[in-house]
Order: sequence, then structure tokens, then C-alpha cells
Amino acid sequence: MSTRVLIADDQDDVRIGFRLIIDSQPDMTVVGEAADGIAAVEAARHLRPDVVLADIRMPRRDGLEVTRLLAGQTRVIVVTTFDLDDYVHTALRHGACGFLLKRSGPALLVEAIRAAMAGDTLISPQVTVRLLRHLRAQAPEPPREALTERELEIARLVAHGGTNADIAAALFISAGTVKTHVSNIQRKVNAANRVGIAAWAWSSGVATNVI
Repeated sequence: MSTRVLIADDQDDVRIGFRLIIDSQPDMTVVGEAADGIAAVEAARHLRPDVVLADIRMPRRDGLEVTRLLAGQTRVIVVTTFDLDDYVHTALRHGACGFLLKRSGPALLVEAIRAAMAGDTLISPQVTVRLLRHLRAQAPEPPREALTERELEIARLVAHGGTNADIAAALFISAGTVKTHVSNIQRKVNAANRVGIAAWAWSSGVATNVI
């Protein structure tokens, strides 16, 4: 079944670009567009998309408020030009399933949508490293079960913003194998998603000394 996507952005060229990227995927389709926050909420409640791509700075209601209103009903990925810590923290606190910078490129946008559909959270690598480094000083909970050397290696790469495709290429394994390892790591460190893995890796020191 095709993933149904709603695009909410006040810039026509951005909506056109996102539509071209998404509609080019065999498993995705754009079901609607909105140019402001109120229209985005109304369209999401009417069209019931699987994923909403929400810009932060929109008229009438910003993307963070849109995220807060919709996160319990659908998956929201915040896509923005503005790389500000407050935006990241607020979006994730409101339940965003991803936080991407518009300059991240089409491949990461597509992966973020697929990650959201899989119950995961993907954050632009540029944001992930800065967001999670402050967790080093926090005392982590011990893992439920010891991680293998391979799992530790993958946890380090996740903490540094690696996507499944990036990690697969770096370790010469399949993306499916990476996904299995990530799932096992989540279970062992009691993380809800890859952001939780990264937080654990930084706070436990596992994320340091990555080649």
C-alpha cells in the first residue's frame, strides 16, 4: 500500500519540489498540500495522510503547533531551513517523527518518511550530533543485555547521525541487517527509536572515538 503524504509549506517551490521527490517513489503518493498551519491541520484531519511534512515558519499557525495538534493522530516530520536547537527540542517534545533540514537532500527526505512509517524517528545528521552531545554528562541506564561488538559499532554510527544506508555502506552489510541490529539495540538499551539509541550512546560514552 502506498504511503499517503501531506505537504505543508508556505513556499510554492518547496511544495513542488517535495511533490516531485515523493511522487517519484513507487511506494509513496502526495494526497494534499497546504500553504499555512491552519489549512495543514484541516487537510490532515480531512485527508487522513500517513505522514505530514510540516515547515516550521508558516502563516496563521507554525509547524511546531501543527505538530502538537496532529502528532497523536498521524506521523509528522518537521522540515525546515532553520537549524535552531529550540525548534528541534520543541518538535521532538511535541511528538515529531523526524526533524530534517531542507538542505539534507531528497534521499534523506524519502528515508525519513519510510522511517516514520516504521515507527522510527530520523533527524538530520547535522542536527543529531549537536543535539545529543550534551547528553555525555548524564548518567545512562545500564543496558538490559550486553551489546555485541557489532551492535556497539552500529550504536556509535547511529549516534553520529548515520542512516541505515550509511551504516550498511560503511560496514559492508545490508540495510536489512542494519535494521535488525538497530531493533536489537533498541530493545537492549530500552530506546523507543534511533534517537534514543543515540542518546544512550552519547551519555554512556559509546559514541566517542568513532573512526
